[in-house]
Amino acid sequence: MQLAQQPVYVMRGHAAPIHALHFYRSNSRLVSADADGWAVVWNLTTRRPVAVWRAHNGAVLGVSDWDDCSIVTHGRDNKIYVWQLRPGDEAGLDTELPAASQSDRRHPWLLHSLEVNALNFCAFTMCYETHGGSDNTGPRAVMIAVPSSRDPNTIDVYHLPSGNRRHVAIGSGLGFKTGMPMALKLLYMDSCLSLIAGFESGHAVVFRLDTSAQAWSTIYCSKPHTQPVLSLDCTLDGSSFYTSSADSIIAKHQMPPDDTSTASSGSASPPSQVINTHHAGQQGLVLRSDGKVFATAGWDSRIRVYSGKSMKEVAVLKWHKEGCYTVAFARIFDSADTSCDSLAAAGNEVVQANQGTLTVAQQREDRNKKSHILAAGSKDGRVSLWEVF
Repeated sequence: MQLAQQPVYVMRGHAAPIHALHFYRSNSRLVSADADGWAVVWNLTTRRPVAVWRAHNGAVLGVSDWDDCSIVTHGRDNKIYVWQLRPGDEAGLDTELPAASQSDRRHPWLLHSLEVNALNFCAFTMCYETHGGSDNTGPRAVMIAVPSSRDPNTIDVYHLPSGNRRHVAIGSGLGFKTGMPMALKLLYMDSCLSLIAGFESGHAVVFRLDTSAQAWSTIYCSKPHTQPVLSLDCTLDGSSFYTSSADSIIAKHQMPPDDTSTASSGSASPPSQVINTHHAGQQGLVLRSDGKVFATAGWDSRIRVYSGKSMKEVAVLKWHKEGCYTVAFARIFDSADTSCDSLAAAGNEVVQANQGTLTVAQQREDRNKKSHILAAGSKDGRVSLWEVF
């Protein structure tokens, strides 16, 4: 285990605890959102805000991007909003930080709004639809899962841009008590829409959609935790996932084969690996895109980094004085990964006074894309940036 040095930078400007973080646009942008409903988009080249607005009237539970052109936010006001935020839109938005003033700001254009359930602090999860969702002229269609507005112990799935509720009350037929869902992950595995859910009871359950019958089956169930699941994340290929809890346990779960089906009687499979960290209350678990490491945000103000393979603790990041609630990794890109939107953003934000200035800006953009940055958000309203492995 390595005790890490100081953060490479600290973003200051929120006046409330940080609840959500997300890198996007080839790691050139970081969006942070807080307990008062404010969202801030940071330019990671200049490390200054490029957009600041109050996204919700309550705390923000989660945030993501949609094809680099929109920001999706989920608030305690029972709303999911989709905000248009293309590279060219940033120039028309306010940049005064919430800590400086709580007055109204210009909002990005609101594209979509969903009425959802936010009573149990469980953030939304989204994934891109794999077929037939959109034409070539617009953004890809997405599926969004949230706790059900009809039965808060189950889960609903919505479709955007249509706004239709596609699936209702997933988990209602489990046959045992789980309590409310606390963490969700929606993904496609082998072209099948699948949902990983962590529950108040400590259960981790995987549901899969049978497209021919339009019915959900339970393909995996495990109960590694004695306390509510706080967070979970899975590998990009969906072969395994990790869960953390209010207890001190972190568990790794292997996805079952395609022909496996777990009975809904409450029988539980053991996770493939379990570690007792001896540190209760690790939340915000996030796996880096290469799967080599994952990180957690601790109630004890520490950010801990673990090996994805051995699950050994490899670093402890200590700077914040108050509890940490969320972490996010910059994506690891290979040389073939590019984004037309991120390239456009780089071109728009560079002041082309001379070739020398352009070269420096391009170098910074390239460094951001290749960096192994971990962001952490704390109760103190600050976002720390760390270089890790």
